[in-house]
Amino acid sequence: MGMPSMPELLIVLAIVVLLFGAKKIPDLAKGMGKGIKDFKKAIKEDDEEPKEIAKTEDQKIETTIEEVQSGKQEEKKSENV
Repeated sequence: MGMPSMPELLIVLAIVVLLFGAKKIPDLAKGMGKGIKDFKKAIKEDDEEPKEIAKTEDQKIETTIEEVQSGKQEEKKSENV
């Protein structure tokens, strides 16, 4: 089963026109286009979300490292005094 031939496509198109009417087809196409656009947007947001989480976690780790390093420096100063 490959691609449908021209007569098969015309039959499907005729059935769609009979079911929905010629006036409703542009609305259906518009709705389908909007659905595809929203779907692509959701996929893009899902791809960006892990990057944002990783960035936030990196910032937390850097803050923790700085706190630990400053604590060690304070310990060395108190030992030298």
